Amino acid sequence: MSSPLFVLGVSRSGTTLLRVILDRSPGIAIPDETFFIPQLAHRHSGPVDPAAFLDDIRRLPRLAAWGVPAEDFAARLQLGMSVGGALDAVFSAYATKHGKPRWGDKTPMYMRHLDLIEELFPHTQYVHLIRDGRDAALAFLDMPEGVVTRTWAHPRSPAGFAREWRTEVRRARALGGRLGPSRYVEIRYEELVAEIAGVVQSVCDFAGIPFEPAMLEYADAVDVSTKPHHQRLLQPPTRGVRDWRSQMSRDDAVAFETIAGDLLAELGYELLDPDSSRRRARAALPLAWYRARMGAWNAAAYVAQRSPLWRRRHPRLI
Repeated sequence: MSSPLFVLGVSRSGTTLLRVILDRSPGIAIPDETFFIPQLAHRHSGPVDPAAFLDDIRRLPRLAAWGVPAEDFAARLQLGMSVGGALDAVFSAYATKHGKPRWGDKTPMYMRHLDLIEELFPHTQYVHLIRDGRDAALAFLDMPEGVVTRTWAHPRSPAGFAREWRTEVRRARALGGRLGPSRYVEIRYEELVAEIAGVVQSVCDFAGIPFEPAMLEYADAVDVSTKPHHQRLLQPPTRGVRDWRSQMSRDDAVAFETIAGDLLAELGYELLDPDSSRRRARAALPLAWYRARMGAWNAAAYVAQRSPLWRRRHPRLI
């Protein structure tokens, strides 16, 4: 099994920018958000049946969009493979199509499935991109309707986003603490946009992939015609596009800091209300509710993915 590179980050933390840049290295291919890893992992356990696994991947829109023929996937799937091995074969087919020796992934939703990712791909390296959660909240809550499927699990306020941001950043940092510096590195969004060449060079050095200055010349090459929330990729990185100090109300900023002020302070971010992190007791119930809600959402998704009706809802595409 290969050693993939996963770009981690809470939604709207700049992970798309980093993915686009890294994907321009000759050393790695990183597709757009995939979403299907938990789905396939839940549908297949133990040694994989290549025919059943191939039948499933032929039904996934994200894989159809890759333009990889089903025969290329089939040639890499072998009887007795683990689920991780089969998924590695799928991503490796994508990397080969693009003439790259290694694959990566960037799907913020996988921040909720870090234990599964580590179980499937035990040699993974992780780059965790962290952004001030208040700025990420502004960007998330400003996304146009229709860009994401809004469910009862999605945050709808800065305080709601704070629960997600705090939980996911904490989990990723805990994973990094267990893995050590050879497999996990943290970078800040604010440093990426301020010193992009140096930060990208450091990520490439960590991952062992070539860095080329042309990687930073992505604006004329990226296609965002169907992504209204990614239009800024057509411009060079700009500091201060989102600034909670001027764009977020005091009440919303304090509500965010009441939930996640301790982590903001731990990461060195300025607090509007230094006393907010001392009111952590008020955050215990909302955080517990968030964890329970996400647990229910993941359980419902698991049942749906394991259902015999799954194939009926997912016709073949390739």
